[in-house]
Amino acid sequence: MLPKNIIVALDVADYEAAMRLAEKLPPELCRVKVGKSLFTRCGPKVIRALHDSGHDVFLDLKFHDIPNTVAEAVEAAADLGVWMVNVHAQGGSAMLQAAKRALAGKAKPPLLIAVTILTSMDAESWQSLGNSRSIAEQVEFLTALTAEAGLDGVVCSALEAGQVKSAHGEGFLTVTPGIRPSWAARDDQARIVTPAQACIQGSDYLVIGRPVSKADDPYAALVRIIDELTTNSEVK
Repeated sequence: MLPKNIIVALDVADYEAAMRLAEKLPPELCRVKVGKSLFTRCGPKVIRALHDSGHDVFLDLKFHDIPNTVAEAVEAAADLGVWMVNVHAQGGSAMLQAAKRALAGKAKPPLLIAVTILTSMDAESWQSLGNSRSIAEQVEFLTALTAEAGLDGVVCSALEAGQVKSAHGEGFLTVTPGIRPSWAARDDQARIVTPAQACIQGSDYLVIGRPVSKADDPYAALVRIIDELTTNSEVK
């Protein structure tokens, strides 16, 4: 696990707070994630500023709409120069394929991944929506759709990373939120694991938000996580 495989979610309210946090996170130690709240408030301005500061950006907007709309949104994200962008696998095969086609011909396309099941959902909340499959079965189903459409990987719980790797190989990326160091609060996440457990399970990229962004010293929290990973003999 390389430090750059940690993606810190910039879970802050505005542009100024995002840039203050980013200044504390050296680009050589991590990448950063811009989600719906920050992007809705700040727009492309914050992406350009993060690029100027040397950060690779994962634009986490989980596009989920009719195929043409999602394709245009993915192409717009690519034009911003982001490192990674995502769509929602529940949009189905046609939408996934349209998103993939939108990046054809781009000189430097972003990694394109698909969200399976949100890590805030547990078995009870999942079944309350009327789903007959288990979470693991639905992740398996949506991951297969994503792989068939030619995307680069999926967003899933680290608990499912092993089954994804077994089914689709080491080159198919697993991006895993719901990562909580043992010393951090659980917050509103349901299916969580520690950074070391996530790596051992097969996670390629760890998305870590509040344990770093809300820490009194975000840099110290990031370095503590990296140290815990590099000194764990079970983490490759």
